[in-house]
Order: sequence, then structure tokens, then C-alpha cells
Amino acid sequence: MVQSQFKLKGTPSSALLGATLGFFFGVMAISLFGPTSTTLGAAMGLGATELGLLVSVPSLTGSLLRIPFGAMVDTNGGRRGFLFLLAAAVLGLGALSILFTLYPVETPGSMTGLYPIVLLLGCLAGCGIATFSVGASQSNYWFAKSRQGYASGIYGGLGTTSAGILAFALPLLLHRFGFTAAYYILTGVMLLGLLLYIWLGANPPYFQFLKAGKSAEVARDNALACGQELFPKGNAATSLKISARIPQTWMLVLCYFTTFGGFMALTAWFPTFWKKGMGLDPMLAGGLTAVFSILAALLRVPGGRLSDRIGGEKVSMGALALLAVAGLLMNIPMGWVGLFFVSLLIAVAFGFNNGATMKLVPVYVSEGVGGANGWVGGLGAFGGFVFPPLMGRLVDLSPTNGYGLGFLLFTGFAVLVMVINYFGMMRNKS
Repeated sequence: MVQSQFKLKGTPSSALLGATLGFFFGVMAISLFGPTSTTLGAAMGLGATELGLLVSVPSLTGSLLRIPFGAMVDTNGGRRGFLFLLAAAVLGLGALSILFTLYPVETPGSMTGLYPIVLLLGCLAGCGIATFSVGASQSNYWFAKSRQGYASGIYGGLGTTSAGILAFALPLLLHRFGFTAAYYILTGVMLLGLLLYIWLGANPPYFQFLKAGKSAEVARDNALACGQELFPKGNAATSLKISARIPQTWMLVLCYFTTFGGFMALTAWFPTFWKKGMGLDPMLAGGLTAVFSILAALLRVPGGRLSDRIGGEKVSMGALALLAVAGLLMNIPMGWVGLFFVSLLIAVAFGFNNGATMKLVPVYVSEGVGGANGWVGGLGAFGGFVFPPLMGRLVDLSPTNGYGLGFLLFTGFAVLVMVINYFGMMRNKS
């Protein structure tokens, strides 16, 4: 009956594919400056703290814009917001490419005074990272509750692999085509992502029926017949307010701040760590960063599935315990090979906790999924902007030990989150 009255665009699988591809291209901006930080730092005369800010600046807009755009999914389904964010990222990358054409980037001191402009354009290019909360909310609405961990794992896991791929590919592009051409290629790749989402992206059934002129009640009934189980309560502002009143929202924010913010931070920071801290060449540094980042991204998938089976709380606690230990191990002198294997433990912790956290959003905040995904995805991902400058500052204060000391930040946050989640969620879960 629903099919005869209205032709629904997409299926859960095709909508998940569209959102995952769009996010895949958008989130690559996490690695926008990490692989080129040494060259850009020399061109602009930057210290370690300023380098930390540079590599993290795409995460500023990429995190904070998740809040309003994630909440707007509860109003209009999210497709328009997703397209807007990807279009902004294309503009930012294009403008950066033009800037790098006008100035000889590979000449030290050639871009003195342009640091604020590069930061601004980096913020614009980072808008694509903010597509996360839009696609995450869309996936929650498309899939049954019993499969949301799976959907979140596929979306977040496969989607975020692009950051690691770019960490490895950008040094290759620089070597093969030169600095300026590499960024023009990135602009073209981001444009491809925009076009793919235009083709495949689809709003959840409820919002499609609303757009077709159905009343909210009829749209809900038709969407139920199509398999949709979650529905928004009110508009974007209402969704944000509802989710903000639920304490577990803020526990999940801190949890995601630590591990997804950490994932973004270390994907951006590790090229600098391996090159300047360990003395490795750019190609090897990019390869090590790529392995770390891709592993952390892909492990969201089993993290989400395991959360479906045993509960996201248990998965999260185990992952955070591993992170706390790994942060300590990064301070033990063991050479770059040993530290690389420890970084893989961090990747395991990040991947499983990220998958578990997004599984817990509809469990604890079912009344305002879009708003909650905005808060968790936005303020949580803000860690990607916060951690690198702090780690850079520790290097400025202690050039010898600062690179290792930065990882103690993750140990401290992991222990704090474990305590809060135990008393705030595990003990109080009915």
C-alpha cells in the first residue's frame, strides 16, 4: 500500500552506502595538514604548539558543526545539511590549492604572515568532517534497533578509513606531482564525494513521507510499515534540549571526546610524532600513521557488533582500560618499532570504544537521537582539535620527553571516563 502511494527513495543498505561514501570523502580532511606539517611549518615559521594547532584546525569546524547539523536531521532528514557541508569542504580545499599556487610553499619563510589565512581555509575544508553526525543519525533512523550497532560500525568504521589512507597517500602525491598539484587532486576527490552523495544519499522514510505532503501521523505509520523504528520528537532545537537533559548524553560526550577525538588528534599528530620525534622519513611516517588510523577505523565494525551482543558498556570499559595502559607504554624507550606496536594497541582501544559509544546513543537517548548524535559527535570530536596543541605544547616545554608525555593525556582521560561510566551507566542500568 505504501509502495503504491509513494515511491520511497533508497533502502537501509543503499542509504548506509551513500552516507558512508559521503563521510568517507568528507572526513579525509583530518589528514589535511598532518603529512605536510613540516613543510608548512618551515614556510610559515611555526613552533610545535602552532604546528599542533595547524594539524588540528580542520577538526574545529569538523567537530562543532556536528552539533547543529546532527540535530537538524530530526527536522529535515539531513540530506541538505550533508550536501552543504561537503560543498563547503570543496570550496575550502579549492581555496587552499589556489593559495599554495600563489606562494612557493616549499621555500622556508615564503608564507610568513599567512598562518591565519591557512587556519581559516583549514576550518572551511574541515566542514566535511562534520558530516559524521548527519550520517550517523540517518543510519539510526534507517535501521532497526537490533542492527544499529552494525550500521554505526559500518558507517563510522569504513567512513573514517579515508583519514588513514590520505595520511599515506598525500606524501605519495607530493612526491609524484608536487605540493600544489597534490592539493588540487584532493579538491577533485572531495568533489567526487559530493557527487556520489547527491546520487546515493537519501533521507530516512519518515522524512521522505513528510516531504511528500503526508501528515506527521500518516508519515509515521508509513515509515513504520517500511521498517523504521526510531522517530524524532520535535525540531532540531527540541532534540538538542531533550538530549541535553539526559545525563548519559554528557557521559557519552566525554567518552567519545577521549577516543574519537583521540583518533582524529593522533591521525593528524602522528606524522609529526614519527618525523620530528622519532626522526623517520615522511613516507614511512605516513605509512605508520595510515596503519594506525585505518585499523582504528575498521575496528569500529566489530566494536559495534560486539556491543550488539554483550552491551556497549562492557565493550567501552575494556577498550578504555587498554587505552590507559597503552598511554603509559608510549613513554617507555623502545625504539620506533616498539612504539608503533603500542600505537596499534591505542588503535584497538579507539576503534572498539568508538563503535560501542555510538551504539549506546540510541540506547540511552532514544527520545532525541539526532540531538544526541550532534552533542556526542560534535563535542566528542572536539578532542581532535584540543589534543594536538596540548601535545605540541608539551614538546615545546620538554623537547626530549614531550612527545611521549603527550600520551599520558589519554591515560588520564581513559581512567576518568571509566569511573564516570561505571557509576553513571553500568551501576544504574535497569
